Amino acid sequence: MAATPVAAQDASTPPDASRAPTGVDPEDFDRDTVTVAVAAALITDYEGSNDYQWTPAPGVLGSVGGYNFTVIGNRASIDLIPNRPGPNWDFQAGPIGVINFNRNNVDSIDDARVRALGEVKTAIELGGFVGIGKTGVITSPYDRLSVSLSYRHDVSNAHDSAIWQPTINYFTPLSTKAAVGLFASAEHAGAGYARTYFSIDPTQSVASTLPVYNARKGWKNWALGAMGTYSITGNLLKGWKVVGGVVYRDMLNDFADSPVVSIAGKRSQWIGALGIGYTF
Repeated sequence: MAATPVAAQDASTPPDASRAPTGVDPEDFDRDTVTVAVAAALITDYEGSNDYQWTPAPGVLGSVGGYNFTVIGNRASIDLIPNRPGPNWDFQAGPIGVINFNRNNVDSIDDARVRALGEVKTAIELGGFVGIGKTGVITSPYDRLSVSLSYRHDVSNAHDSAIWQPTINYFTPLSTKAAVGLFASAEHAGAGYARTYFSIDPTQSVASTLPVYNARKGWKNWALGAMGTYSITGNLLKGWKVVGGVVYRDMLNDFADSPVVSIAGKRSQWIGALGIGYTF
């Protein structure tokens, strides 16, 4: 899932204990919480593919001492600016890390032409994010709107370039048991990323039958997503819950025009996940 750091941070931010809804112990708002989840995720074989596969997706998110942290699938982040309870402005900043598995195992790719391009080394992308959010904006004292900008760079010499990602998120509880979130984001990728994953040199062209192509850096994709949770036992702050999400992604510019996408794949993809979690 293309979950963003601030979207998950918003979901783990405790509301104001003095305004606890009926059926929720006010003390629950003041304690640290950690949610552990595992989901079955439907993802594309590679970025821009029109073939799909199922994979397990772990998740951990929580708030300890006012510091929010998340580990969702292949990415992790922590907000190093403590949150204040209640409807107020919240400034966010911290590190982010992503393990990029794109085309690192040709055995998991159905399309023979893309398999023939060869494997790409797993990329370790490290960086940071900044953001600002406001609690209590539209539906209740507990909903949250935020915007963020993240930057990460490959440190493993896989594609040796940077990805910028602006994001806007909205999260709101629907009751003491249910909550939903919405987000929109885009990614700008550097020249190394375009060359590694979306360009095709003459040797690769002969092996794959795909035409030679030289992709340039630029805006790589935009995405819209929705996520939700429903408590099976307890409430949103403790107990078992069902979690899920869906993301629509559309490739852009040279990335969409690459034969890897335009011939062997598809510029638009759907990604989804459904699982179960427990909040301590």
